[in-house]
Amino acid sequence: MLDVRKYAIVTAAYWGFMLTDGALRMLVLLHFNQLGYTPFQLATLFLAYELMGIVTNATGGWVASRFGLKLTLTGGLFLQVLALLALSTLDPAWPKETSVLFVLVVQGMSGIAKDLTKMSSKSALKFVVPEGATGALYRWVALLTGSKNAIKGLGFFVGAALLSVAGFEGALWLMAGFLAVVLAGSALVVEKGMGKAKKKARFKEIFSKSREINLLSAARVFLFGARDVWFVVGVPVFLYDQLGWTFNQVGAFMAAWVIGYGFVQAATPKLTSRSVDGLTTEVRAAKVWIALLALIIVAIVTALRAGIDPAVALIGGLGLFGLVFAVNSAVHSYLILALSENEGVTMNVGFYYGANATGRLLGTLVSGMSYQWAGIEGCLGIAFAFVAAAALFTLLLSSARSTTSTADTQP
Repeated sequence: MLDVRKYAIVTAAYWGFMLTDGALRMLVLLHFNQLGYTPFQLATLFLAYELMGIVTNATGGWVASRFGLKLTLTGGLFLQVLALLALSTLDPAWPKETSVLFVLVVQGMSGIAKDLTKMSSKSALKFVVPEGATGALYRWVALLTGSKNAIKGLGFFVGAALLSVAGFEGALWLMAGFLAVVLAGSALVVEKGMGKAKKKARFKEIFSKSREINLLSAARVFLFGARDVWFVVGVPVFLYDQLGWTFNQVGAFMAAWVIGYGFVQAATPKLTSRSVDGLTTEVRAAKVWIALLALIIVAIVTALRAGIDPAVALIGGLGLFGLVFAVNSAVHSYLILALSENEGVTMNVGFYYGANATGRLLGTLVSGMSYQWAGIEGCLGIAFAFVAAAALFTLLLSSARSTTSTADTQP
């Protein structure tokens, strides 16, 4: 049976972190847009956040396999508290170059924190769901992933609201205090040995993966790049600058999008068929849903070029995009665990979410550049190219479970 207590502990810690993570992203985006930063400059503020996520996922999985998930989970929460407090010291009188450099460093710290927490929470599911219970694993992975994104979406709204009510510095202090409470609770109740491998893995093995793990990770790069190429800078800035929306309206839309996306992720096991082996129909579902995602992007661009009201075309189209993207994301999040054995799971999950962070980094960089040079249609055009690449890697997937767990545990 599912260990409900352990699942609740891991989920609560992850929820607390993601609330502040979503709020911080909206705070930084709206605050610096208000200060006159260009779309490309706004994108650069998030580059260190995504870059450090790549490194953290790969090395974090190895650290967790040697020392346990408690260290990586509480370490991530602690670093986020420090990042929030550090950012609150930003002085508006500093030159723009100094401010950008400072925010880059702090966002890098936040990126390390986010992916330590994420990798720890996702890996922990492999240890709280009974081995062999593939249907249950699918449901609980989808629930954790979906609820996390719903909470992050709520964070977008909270961030925009706090910026309006408490100001930039006050919002950061409130968030740091809240997360410190979450950290204290996690440090007290999370078991020390969870996720620790029986045999120590060599550091070089963080890159030693099966064909299926590599293909799934490559698909993840372009899947999340396709989202962030419009999500990070393009759409929020378009809504604020071109459609004249307020901070709260932009925050509410982004929050509603991510919350809805989270609910769909949680419901994904009901939207896709399940197989006895836990892989056959699930891999097939990944191939079908990624193709559908590409068609939706084509429909949005077609609607914009046909002269349909941009607000209608974007809000409606991105609503559909979010629904289909959520299913893709949830299926992938399940497959990385289903394709891994218990002993090598933290290494595989770390590597996979390193690919996820690579996609976010690529999407973040291209988001600012494409919006500044070609507007919202430029963002969507590149998103289509990314989805096409993700579809190519996904179509090459088979239903073979990873065999890296034996390699990961050789002395």
